[in-house]
Amino acid sequence: MAVKAGIVGCGNISDIYFQLNERFDAIQVIACTDLNFAQAVKQAEKYRGVEAQTMDDFFNNKDIEIVINLTVPSAHYVVHKRALESGKHSYGEKPLALTLTEADELQTIANEKGVLLGAAPDTFLGGGLQTCRKLIDDGWIGQPVSANGFMMGHGPESWHPNPDFFYKVGAGPMFDMGPYYITALISLFGPIKRLTSSTGKAFKERMITSVPKFGEMIEVETPTHLSSLLDFENGVIATLVTSFDVWGSNTPNMEVHGTTGSLIVPDPNTFGGPIYIKRQGEMTFQEVPLVYGFQENSRGLGVLDMAQAISDKRKHRASGDLAYHVLEAMHGILQSSEDECHYKMQSTCHQPDAFPLTMTTRGF
Repeated sequence: MAVKAGIVGCGNISDIYFQLNERFDAIQVIACTDLNFAQAVKQAEKYRGVEAQTMDDFFNNKDIEIVINLTVPSAHYVVHKRALESGKHSYGEKPLALTLTEADELQTIANEKGVLLGAAPDTFLGGGLQTCRKLIDDGWIGQPVSANGFMMGHGPESWHPNPDFFYKVGAGPMFDMGPYYITALISLFGPIKRLTSSTGKAFKERMITSVPKFGEMIEVETPTHLSSLLDFENGVIATLVTSFDVWGSNTPNMEVHGTTGSLIVPDPNTFGGPIYIKRQGEMTFQEVPLVYGFQENSRGLGVLDMAQAISDKRKHRASGDLAYHVLEAMHGILQSSEDECHYKMQSTCHQPDAFPLTMTTRGF
């Protein structure tokens, strides 16, 4: 029996989640809502079996078991809270909330209500990163020692129609793209013990060169270049650089180095490959075939896993604990630079279980 879900927030990103009905067997989207009700109606008409409902009717709908929260980041907390207080499981886009206080409250409510809380990114469940996880777990590079992650570009003002929010407090390259990298690292190595960083910004203002706001200036309110060191509980040391201040770079998205080999990891904002490995005694890197499915755009895997976890009465992988740990790490990176000292993590999380090789593109 499929777990029934409803979507809050019917913008551009919602299409891949409405398609859950077509892609997976364990979950069925039956309703949607949006502050712009006409947008909810538009999406409901586009996808068979989905009903547009007012916000109140949506949260009072007893058939909805999982709320999929696709609102803007500033509304994540409010929507998650209402879903949890309604006794529904809640899964949303990243981040879990804007502040640790909000995220902590959400976890408390979820525990009190006995429901599941989770958040994107779920790219770590894709074929690329799951294959990397298996290579590491199976000892192909020996004991992991270090990792590097680089997300470097020159920001979204040249292509995004409304890039202002990327430069506000609570955004920037760390809160925009950092969750993909930090989540991927935790999925490979487990929780973070402490971290340190240096942050800055190259420009106080930026000019929008995309339409329709071409020529408008943006005040930069958050760091746009962040260099961090993350110490993991298992001893791995990772370097992470996220930047909107770089015009071009040939650095890899992510690398993992072990005692007997090195692994080039795919872009953690994607679900596929390629993966390359160079083992002790070998002269060059060799491409590794992916042994898991979900190599295409598979956003919604986290919801699928939550739905199956409800049925199986187990812990889901893109969990609230994981999302909270990632959120604390991002805040810690800002805090470390401001305080000019190491930041010791106060939270921890369970390293998400790897997918079984029996996982199919329809589910377990």
